[in-house]
Amino acid sequence: MTPYDYRDPDIRRRRFRPIPVRMLVPNVITLLAICAGLTSIRLSIEGRMSLAVYAIVFAAALDGIDGRVARLIKGQSKFGAELDSLADFVNFGVAPGLMLYFWQLHELGNAGWIAAMVFAISGGLRLARFNATLDDPNKPAFAANFFTGMPAPAGAITVMLPIYAAFLDLGRWPVAVTAAYTLVIAFLMVSRLPVFSGKTKRMRVSPELVLPAFVAVIVFIAILIAYPWHVLSVGTVLYLLGLPLGYKSYRDQARATEAVAPAGGEVSSPPSAPTMASLSEPPHDEDDRPGRLH
Repeated sequence: MTPYDYRDPDIRRRRFRPIPVRMLVPNVITLLAICAGLTSIRLSIEGRMSLAVYAIVFAAALDGIDGRVARLIKGQSKFGAELDSLADFVNFGVAPGLMLYFWQLHELGNAGWIAAMVFAISGGLRLARFNATLDDPNKPAFAANFFTGMPAPAGAITVMLPIYAAFLDLGRWPVAVTAAYTLVIAFLMVSRLPVFSGKTKRMRVSPELVLPAFVAVIVFIAILIAYPWHVLSVGTVLYLLGLPLGYKSYRDQARATEAVAPAGGEVSSPPSAPTMASLSEPPHDEDDRPGRLH
């Protein structure tokens, strides 16, 4: 019997072994996020921009919970990691860029299309850099609490600020200003700017504050539903204003790490964006990559 004779029942069992449901749940959430991102493109083509924005916000919410659900139920997988990266590129790179183009950037003709393309490509490059530098051994410990460049979901939410302003009856931005703003957000995504992530912070709620925390979350969701453009606009502005604070915090921690380093010892340099040549090199050990990328 050859090694590839699938009539062998042992080989059939190994090849078609059942997959636990817990491995499927996070991927289903990710697929729902992709559906939301693709639906936002269709809605923007049809001119229903408010619903298109809602779809992107819904996709961002799903992106924020799929990885946590996977870790909670131990459903991480390499397949899920790759699917999650694809979903982020579609939902937070391609979809917002096309939305802005169909909404206003098309008035600039080819220049508007270039701005939309640059944003989408920047989202893809940002995700590729994140995957390539995830296991960087030279990264200092404190750097785990920072992103390198604006994360793709935040870029998608902030780049739509001109749309929020229009829905608040503040008037449309000049198309050149919208294009320039789109390029600025694209630059922030591919830049080396340290952006606070908060992923390593373990937040715990005391027992007496559990119910007030639930009430606060419900109130926030109610306000978001009742006043979506106000909440999104204020949140976007506050996030952009907070970027310098994240950079300052990173630099302060880097200086503190250098100050406490032993004399004559080597200090790990802050993580830097890899060159195109380094991105093209295959990883030394692909099996060390974690199951979910967030």
